[in-house]
Amino acid sequence: MTAALEITGLQVSYGRSEILHGIDLEVSASEVVALLGPSGSGKTTLLFAVAGFVPITGGTIAVAGAPVAGPGRHEPPERREVAVVFQSYALWPHLDAAETVAFPLRAAGTGADEARAEATRLLAAVGMEGMERRRPAELSGGQQQRVGLARALARHAGLYLFDEPTAHLDAATRSAVQAEISARRAETGAAALYATHDAAEALAIADRVALLRSGRIVQIGTPAEVYERPADRWAAEVTGPASILDVEVRSRIAVVGGCASGLADPAPDDGRYVVAVRPDWAALGGPLPGTVAGTWFRGPHTDVTLDTPAGAVEIRVPGRPALNPGAPTGWSLRKVWPIDG
Repeated sequence: MTAALEITGLQVSYGRSEILHGIDLEVSASEVVALLGPSGSGKTTLLFAVAGFVPITGGTIAVAGAPVAGPGRHEPPERREVAVVFQSYALWPHLDAAETVAFPLRAAGTGADEARAEATRLLAAVGMEGMERRRPAELSGGQQQRVGLARALARHAGLYLFDEPTAHLDAATRSAVQAEISARRAETGAAALYATHDAAEALAIADRVALLRSGRIVQIGTPAEVYERPADRWAAEVTGPASILDVEVRSRIAVVGGCASGLADPAPDDGRYVVAVRPDWAALGGPLPGTVAGTWFRGPHTDVTLDTPAGAVEIRVPGRPALNPGAPTGWSLRKVWPIDG
């Protein structure tokens, strides 16, 4: 089956500054790939290069098997089978919601009445029924984002590009829009390249996650792979909470401060390691020594930070805080992942 997107050796420069450095990436048909990285890592530049908004300086891009960018070639955005949902919504202030969604349909040659009817259907599908006549100034941020999503869906594209579409939304609206995006994309069977700086979002919505740092892909894999087996310290920290500890391993036993805690498989070979430890890989109570440095009540759980001979470790426990800062406590360690320092 032809890939929805093939990127080979992609380079993009702004003036003398190279932003993307030889990116290789493939998105299969119906696959969702999340681009995860901090601001300035090149996520938006990569999306805009695929969309045709910025020219490339090296490499090639093909969409659904058709070359759209490369040596001597730059297909304009309207000739690429992609649809974009922008972080900033990018709605026209003088058009109401229905006119906004109908615009790509009209541009594709659909008649006015048919385009309006389809726009009304798409708005209803994203929870905007009854708001067809409202302009952007009359809509909340979440409602504007839904209009932007409906406009993208109107393209009936095989590849959707999402540029941090929930970045400016409150938590409740963000969850609703994420669910809407997942549902609508699944309905169409389209592929998606989804840029975000939110690790939880990337892990939740993607089939694979590509970690982008300074214009280079550091690691790519399934959500479980990048979370449980990060390539290095940066990858561990960008994919979620991670304590970086110095431990000794002997026969599947972690030794901290002269005390031992058994490790589950896969355990490293014997030796001393710098390791990443996720909050759910450790537990309060056990043979290892520690002192409570702080507690943070999150509602359904509490995050507890311990000072230990191996370094500071974060442990997630259900319910309210049960220990006060300064209290000595034992803890156990069931899993570690060795990383570069």
